[in-house]
Amino acid sequence: MSAVFVDGGPDHGAIWHFGEPVKEQRALEEGKAFANLSHLPALAITGVDRLTWIHSLCTQDVEHLQPGEWKSAYILDPQGHIEFPLLIIDDGVSLYLFTEIESAAPLLAFLNSMKFMLRVEVRDASNEVALFRAPGIGDAIGGPYALVPRSEIESMSANFGLTSMQVGTWALDAQRVAAGRPRFGFESDPKTIPNELGTLNIAVHMNKGCYRGQETVAKVFNLGKPPRRLTLLHLDGSGVDLPAPGAPITLDGKAVGFLGTVARHHELGPIALALIKRSVPLEATVSAGSVLATQEEIVAQ
Repeated sequence: MSAVFVDGGPDHGAIWHFGEPVKEQRALEEGKAFANLSHLPALAITGVDRLTWIHSLCTQDVEHLQPGEWKSAYILDPQGHIEFPLLIIDDGVSLYLFTEIESAAPLLAFLNSMKFMLRVEVRDASNEVALFRAPGIGDAIGGPYALVPRSEIESMSANFGLTSMQVGTWALDAQRVAAGRPRFGFESDPKTIPNELGTLNIAVHMNKGCYRGQETVAKVFNLGKPPRRLTLLHLDGSGVDLPAPGAPITLDGKAVGFLGTVARHHELGPIALALIKRSVPLEATVSAGSVLATQEEIVAQ
């Protein structure tokens, strides 16, 4: 079957599925699948100071990033809230930052405002390179990934297709939700801090030097617990419709959080990620919109 495309939202223009989402999910879990993520924008940074510069701005340790090594990171605001998500790769000459569609323009403006006297240049490279989810068993940041020149998208797809199945965002989302891996703009809002999402020691390096917003991350980690926690929800699948992303999570009629990504998993059934108040008992059955849901722990209470 031909590809069915996403017709709106943050993945507009991406392939949703090829008509066999269950088969696609199984291939992805077996490490025998790839996905074209070329709808996501990329920024390129050149110059001898590019690694130390991004290292000082983001939550990840990339000062000595090796060519071909992928890292996830955030840029936080001064209060520690997540402002920009980053997927980082260096090819030895340029550092590439993949981000969400709505983040690209403000991220480019922010980086250009922070250059000062450093030897760096920043540009939109979305027409130069593309992101692929490469064949292989999934890792903590959603990879393995491949950096692909735009001129080689078709040939790379054909090469991967010799041994692997191409899949769409349906399969990727189902795997991501089941793994409890959050995505910016889905399981986050303007007040979200990394501690709530379980991404410490993944997108946030806990032993690097200072970066904007670090004080909040360190203080919550060392002295307390964040007010909310990322949670996996098992949705009641007895009805036809599933709740929409962003729907309120309620307990006894009171709002206690919001729904993020909703997925249909080939083994787990209808599942979702949600950001919920830490005070909500893990054993409590909550409502996601009008659908009942049980909780499974991702971030400890």
